[in-house]
Amino acid sequence: MEKSGRGTDVPLFACLPGRHGGSVRVKRREVMMLMSSEENTRKLQASQDEVNGDHSQKISSSRFSSLLATKDRDYLLSQDGTQVKVSDLEGKVLGLYFSSKWHVPCRSFTNRVLVGAYEHLKSNGSNFEIVFISSDEDLDAFNNYRANMPWLSIPFADLETKKALNSKFNIEAIPCLIILQPKDNKYGATLHDGIELLCRFGVRAFPFTEEWLEKLEMEEKEKHESQTLVNLLTNHDRDYLLGHPAMKQVPVASMVGKTIGLYFSAQWCLPGVKFTPKLISIYQKIKQVLVHKGNGDDFEIVFVSSDRDQAAFDSYFNGMPWLTLPFRDPANKILAKHFDVKCIPLLVILGPDGKTVTKHGRNLINLYKENAYPFTEAQVDLLKMQMDEEAKRLPKSKFHAGHRHELGLVSEGTGGGPFICCDCDEQGSGWAYLCLECGYEVHTQCVRAEDRGSMVES
Repeated sequence: MEKSGRGTDVPLFACLPGRHGGSVRVKRREVMMLMSSEENTRKLQASQDEVNGDHSQKISSSRFSSLLATKDRDYLLSQDGTQVKVSDLEGKVLGLYFSSKWHVPCRSFTNRVLVGAYEHLKSNGSNFEIVFISSDEDLDAFNNYRANMPWLSIPFADLETKKALNSKFNIEAIPCLIILQPKDNKYGATLHDGIELLCRFGVRAFPFTEEWLEKLEMEEKEKHESQTLVNLLTNHDRDYLLGHPAMKQVPVASMVGKTIGLYFSAQWCLPGVKFTPKLISIYQKIKQVLVHKGNGDDFEIVFVSSDRDQAAFDSYFNGMPWLTLPFRDPANKILAKHFDVKCIPLLVILGPDGKTVTKHGRNLINLYKENAYPFTEAQVDLLKMQMDEEAKRLPKSKFHAGHRHELGLVSEGTGGGPFICCDCDEQGSGWAYLCLECGYEVHTQCVRAEDRGSMVES
C-alpha cells in the first residue's frame, strides 16, 4: 500500500503540536456525522443563532449560561452523575474540553496531563473548572470515558449544544482545550491553545491571562538565554552522565566546550528505533572526521529517555555508543519541557557554549548526513547552496521503483516543502521528487530509477 508524505513522529504524552508542526491531528468524526445532512445544517444554524445572537450584549453574569445551558437544561453532569447548575460556574476560569474516548491522543492527554493538572489546581483552591464536550459515538463510550474525569460534562444527548460549541470555537481537531475568562466576553481574549499551554508550562499556566502568559514567556526566554551545559544536565544529586561500558560515570564538566546532541527517543517509539541506526552511523562518521582534522572540536550525544521501564531503557541504550541520563532521572522530563518536546524522536543540538543551535538536528541529519555538523545556520546555508547547485544536474522527472507514477523534481519554491520521505520514512525538505497525482514524495537520494518500460506497479 502506497503512502503519501505525511508525518511519522510519535507524540510525547499526546501534547499535540500547534504552531510548531509535526501534528497528529485528526478531523472530528462526530462533527462530520452530525453535520452531514441539510436538516442538521439548519438545526446547527438555529443553535448558533441562539448561542451567538442577541446574547453578545450580556455581561459575564450570563455568559456561561448562554454557552452551556438550554431552555430545557440548566445543569451539567458531575463525575458521579450529579446535576450541577451552570450558574455555579460564574466567576470561574473555564476550560471547554473537546475530546473523545475513541481517539488515543485524547485518552493519553486526559489521563497523563489534564487530570493531574486539574486536581492540583482544585486542591490549591484555584478558581478553575472544566466542562467536557464529547465526540464519543455512543452513550456507553461517553460514560466510560467520563468516569475518569473529575470535572463536569455536557449531557451526551444534548447534540445541539455540542454542535453549536464546535462551530462557535471552530473545533477542527481533538483534543482541544478552550480557555474562557470569567470577566472578559471578548472573542479575542479566548485562548484556543490550552493543550499546548498545559504541556509547556504545566499548572503554572493558570490563570491563563494574557499578562501572566507573557510573564511566563519572558521567564522561559531568559532561562534559554542563560542556559549552560552544566545547568541543563546536572542537579544537586548528580554531576555526571552514564556511558559504556557498565554504565560508567562521565562528568558533565568534561563535556563543556563540545557540540552536544540531546537525543529524545524511546524503545516504544518506532520512528526512533528506525532513526537510531542512522544516527549511530552519522555520529561515528562525525567523530572520525573530527579526529582526522585534529583541531580540538568534538561532538557527543546524550540520550534523553522516554522509556516506560528500566528493562526497555537498558535494552535500547545498550545499542547506543554515546552517553545517557540515568533512567527516571528528573532531568529527562525537565529537558523535555525546557525544549518543548512534542514528538519524538527529536535531536536538539547545543553549541560549545551550551546554547541551543537548533531543534531540527534529526532533519539536518536526514538531509545532509555527517556534513550537517556543526549544525549552525551558516553551515546549513552553505549546504543549501550546494544542494541547489547539485539539483541543477538532476533529471526533471524520474520513475521510481517504489511508485507507479512519474515523479517530478520540486523545491520549496516550486511546490515542495517539508515532508516525510515515502521510501525511508524520514524527514525531508528542500529538493525532492514528488508525484503531483497522489502526493507520493521521496528524497532525491532515495529514488531508485527505473526505465519506463520496466515500471513495477505498487
